[in-house]
Amino acid sequence: MNQTNKEDDKTFTDFLRHIFKGTLDGLGKFLNGLGVTPNVITLAGLLGNVAGGVLIASSQLIWGGIIAMVMAPLDALDGTMARLRNESSRYGAFVDSVSDRYSELALYAGLLVYFIQTGTWKDALLVFFAAMGSILVSYIRAKAESLNFTAKIGLFTRVERYLVLIPGIILGFPHVALWILAILNNFTALQRIWYVRKQARANGEIRQIREDK
Repeated sequence: MNQTNKEDDKTFTDFLRHIFKGTLDGLGKFLNGLGVTPNVITLAGLLGNVAGGVLIASSQLIWGGIIAMVMAPLDALDGTMARLRNESSRYGAFVDSVSDRYSELALYAGLLVYFIQTGTWKDALLVFFAAMGSILVSYIRAKAESLNFTAKIGLFTRVERYLVLIPGIILGFPHVALWILAILNNFTALQRIWYVRKQARANGEIRQIREDK
């Protein structure tokens, strides 16, 4: 069995969920009382970010960023509502995670189209590296957990990425935000790779691989 320090697995996202738990619970109870389902919130978040991406692609950065900012809290709200309804499930978590990836990529896609239209190909390349790091951060954790490791660590999880990306879009300096994301998203991916490697070494798996060779 893989041994990890639970404190190492705490992220800024977990910290925010703890801080705003009362607010999320209250809003979740209110929406549940109105008959709104968690799936509706998940879908609203996805469609909202797609709309934001379309606006960004149309050079309406401020409105696209504002919509993304409004949609961001829904990521935590749908899970809270499912928990309060005693409807939490592995499939629900799966759908939520997939929707989150599409939502984030919709914003990157909007930026990619925007920069292609403005002719700033270097910034378009930054979009690629920022998106690549974002996907790798999520993929590494999912793959690690499927192999009984943990990888819920790192400098830039989804909340931190949004805290950089959305203000950058609204305030008109998306290229600066993308430079930060292109570097720190991939740094976080490397952090998680190294964290898994440490666990494998502690379990003797790396030594065993070398002996087999």
